[in-house]
Amino acid sequence: MSNATSPFTPEVVAAVTAHMNTDHPEDNLLIARSLGGAPDATGATMADVSPAGATFRVTSGDGERDVTVPWAVEVTERATIRHEVVRMYHEACDALGVTPRGAEDH
Repeated sequence: MSNATSPFTPEVVAAVTAHMNTDHPEDNLLIARSLGGAPDATGATMADVSPAGATFRVTSGDGERDVTVPWAVEVTERATIRHEVVRMYHEACDALGVTPRGAEDH
């Protein structure tokens, strides 16, 4: 899904999305439900990362659709992706009234 203007190589996108989909599937769902405008989502996988934000493939009773959650800051390096996804997770937890896990678990 990443385009030619993205600073992220296909390998970086694959690594980030694989990590999120394997290690943090519940975070994907929280983020998609609260920040992605998909409160009815029953599942969500991270499909892409780009300078625009993180794109999640959301599953609901209406089928599948992609939602992009924008970054709060400019993201052009892999390390910043992690910080922004953690920020999204905490914002999602706050919005949904979910107690976030400790920082050591990210």
